[in-house]
Amino acid sequence: SLDTGARLQYLPRMSTIKTFIAAIKSEFPDDRLTYQKAIPTFHPESANEAAALIKLANQHHQKLFVTGFGNIIDPVGQAFDNIVSIRTDRLNQLVEIVPDDFYVKLGAGYPLHELNSHLAGEKLWLPHAALPYVGSVGGAVAGGLSVDLHDHDLPLKKYLIQAEVVTPEGEIVTPGSVCFKSVSGYDVVKLYAGSWGLLGMIITATFRVMPESGQPDFASMKMKAIDRNSFLAGLDDANDSPDAIYSRKIKAKFDPNGIFPVV
Repeated sequence: SLDTGARLQYLPRMSTIKTFIAAIKSEFPDDRLTYQKAIPTFHPESANEAAALIKLANQHHQKLFVTGFGNIIDPVGQAFDNIVSIRTDRLNQLVEIVPDDFYVKLGAGYPLHELNSHLAGEKLWLPHAALPYVGSVGGAVAGGLSVDLHDHDLPLKKYLIQAEVVTPEGEIVTPGSVCFKSVSGYDVVKLYAGSWGLLGMIITATFRVMPESGQPDFASMKMKAIDRNSFLAGLDDANDSPDAIYSRKIKAKFDPNGIFPVV
């Protein structure tokens, strides 16, 4: 039912994604690629696999979309027809708890609400893990999970001290530090909080935790709504506010090939 012009525009895109999927099947074990609601979905089990997939996407000029449990955005529909999704569901390890230094390292696909039950054995606690949020750690960071506490905003990123991230060009970086005092300067790891997966794919996230004796201080906290639209407004070329212009510059710097498009 397509006219000639539409077919000429449509067929090359289909050819590109089919070639890319064939390359995935050639490079990775069969179980890494599935179809979720007809969307081709890659399930990496390590940072190296995610990096290899993203490098392959750059070679094929293929657009990608990072997703966790699909609670905030479910990759489905026409907007995702020519996009391959990368799902963090197999990056679900509790990597380590270091009670002496008050931090915990988690895979991006780890369910955030399960964390405090594991920290309890060390008498430790993370406030945001007590919220009625049923998504993944990576989704909570990328979506900018936050609470209202005593009429003040308390974002999860306050406790984010380090992350392992695969960049849009397929490099593995680890911004941040587990030290209580690090070098002065801008805390780059915080850029990935609230970035909605457009600046890179979070593989692991490390959080500063606190003694569980501090729980009463957070008794009145309430989870704030996660608002993706306000973030996307900052990437709209029609938005000429200083913050929006700065956001677009960051996006262009981190993802020069546009591998993680705004969907």
